[in-house]
Amino acid sequence: MRMLDAKRLHLQHGPIDLIVEVWGRDREAALRQAAVRFETVLAELVDELAILRQPLRKGQGPSGAIARRMADAVAPFDSFITPMAAVAGAVADEVCAAMVAGMRLDRAYVNNGGDIAVWLAEGQQLTALIHDRGDAGRVVLRHRDRARGIATSGRGGRSHSLGIADAVTVLAGSSAAADAAATLIANAVDLPLHPGIDRVPASDLSPDSDLGTRLVTRHVAGLTAGDVAQALDAGRRVADRMLKQGLIEAATLFLNGETRLSGAFPQTEPREMANHA
Repeated sequence: MRMLDAKRLHLQHGPIDLIVEVWGRDREAALRQAAVRFETVLAELVDELAILRQPLRKGQGPSGAIARRMADAVAPFDSFITPMAAVAGAVADEVCAAMVAGMRLDRAYVNNGGDIAVWLAEGQQLTALIHDRGDAGRVVLRHRDRARGIATSGRGGRSHSLGIADAVTVLAGSSAAADAAATLIANAVDLPLHPGIDRVPASDLSPDSDLGTRLVTRHVAGLTAGDVAQALDAGRRVADRMLKQGLIEAATLFLNGETRLSGAFPQTEPREMANHA
């Protein structure tokens, strides 16, 4: 636990790496609360890993606060998904909730490697840079809007992907919900029979992976413009269904320099920048 500069707190333990920033009267006290809550996060997750690495089963849900956030985030989906798909977002949500509890604040965020939980007082907003490809890369979260979480998933990230997306970024009501949705949308950006896609069992790369022997993408080559369009359109159809169901607020999908949007990312002139997703 250390201050990166005058504004940002860095919390790191094992694979969990958070950047935290707060604005408001009780800023120092809020940062202390974040640090206290962070102390037991990893131990809590380790205690329930056996459950969290399996698809949810009726009557066998986890008991810890963060684990329950993870389970709630993946519960609406019928596709194969385990609570681990929402772990980074759930940690961000939990630390953010603990940090702001009882505090007089304006704005706050917790960034867990690009999965971001945001808290806003009435009338406040926070702008985040999610990519550098034109004006759509800068989005604003406002108090009056539902979105309080941003998450990114895709090939080459911190976890393995079943699809070929370079990245999928999602806005949702929580960081955990965005995390789970981004995982499934990124999985859907795919060309299952394409000869240029190299896949290996997830367990070959990570023996304890929650994906088991499911094939994950290791390398992609030889995509034509038509291939890219086909894969992105497949992912957008999944995102559009989630949008219609109210599970997400917006999604943007990237592959080989091409982009697809589902929903609308709210935009404005930058005011305060959260760390890049």
